[in-house]
Amino acid sequence: MSKPSRPLSLALAALVAAPLACSRTDAERGRDAGAPPAASSSAPAAGPVAGGSAGAPPAAPPAGGSAAAPPAADAGEAPPAVGDPMATHYEAREDLVRLFSLKELTERERRFKNPELFLEKNFGGGTPARINQGNRELARHTRSKEQCLEGLRGVVLQTEEQRARCGGHENMVPVFGSARGKPKPAEFCIDVFEFPNKACELPMVWASPTQAASVCSLQGKRLCTEDEWSLACRADPEGGKPTTYAYGDELDLSVCHTQTRHREIGGKPCDGDTARSAYQTCATDTEPAGSYPACRSRFGVFDQHGNVAEIMTRRDRDDGKLYSQLKGSAWFYVEVAREHDAPRPKKGRETYPDHCAFSPRWHVEPMENAWHANYHLGFRCCATVR
Repeated sequence: MSKPSRPLSLALAALVAAPLACSRTDAERGRDAGAPPAASSSAPAAGPVAGGSAGAPPAAPPAGGSAAAPPAADAGEAPPAVGDPMATHYEAREDLVRLFSLKELTERERRFKNPELFLEKNFGGGTPARINQGNRELARHTRSKEQCLEGLRGVVLQTEEQRARCGGHENMVPVFGSARGKPKPAEFCIDVFEFPNKACELPMVWASPTQAASVCSLQGKRLCTEDEWSLACRADPEGGKPTTYAYGDELDLSVCHTQTRHREIGGKPCDGDTARSAYQTCATDTEPAGSYPACRSRFGVFDQHGNVAEIMTRRDRDDGKLYSQLKGSAWFYVEVAREHDAPRPKKGRETYPDHCAFSPRWHVEPMENAWHANYHLGFRCCATVR
């Protein structure tokens, strides 16, 4: 049995003290890296809007419906620039780390953490051994930052009230359950977008659960638990009935970024046998966060279906220990999609239902030593409401 989890500060100290590649045993083996294991192996006042200062919607789009279209351009106004879809795919470490900010560490915290060294060792393009946006040479993105921002024009991502409730963190919203149709006090906040939690920036991949937990900690946050993630996906802030999916009760592969199939690279299919082979043959065909405005829960959380799968945690009921838990689907979900109430296929390729409450047991590892990472796996952070 694995040893109990160490305090995160100590875990981070251990991370920065040793070369990352030596610890990524699971990532280097690349178990099922080619696809998720199931596939093969009250309303606040309006606040800042997308594209402006920090900005989650006071009310998300109606479940199953579409986000409101942005206002039409004024007569004589030039159309928005189309932009280059590849312009937001960064390789340099400094470009990747500028997408997020770290909390100010106390002198005591700095005894255990060296954020500069951590960023140097854990972020950078060109390799599966560091957190990045995937192999840029293989990736194909179809939506530019400008197009994404145009689609979010007028959408409130976060109100001032929500920001204050979430400890001043940008692009986070408080989430709460209900009892007898009445909202309970919020217990946690969740990032509106997948990390780096910036509107219309590409999500990052090749992060292991242990690394992701450290990244969240350095921002004054933590990884979301499975239950928190599910609540943010399916619950109604007005106390209404939970939905099956973030956007409604019927599976619709056109609402989120879930319809892009794997491509052959150089005439060869994606090879997820190892991290190296996955990086060299599997394209990370993500789109900027928020590119699908209707792919949004009623709390205002985007992309809980599609784009990238996400890392979270789960407390085991038997031994009480904290484990990693992967959840959600990626851009190629169309290849393995199944209705939430449909039976498992008796023959052929495995499929799975990507509904909010789906609880797979993919790459479950003790959080103090959880190193699985791949080309379609990202994460988002949560924070406890004080």
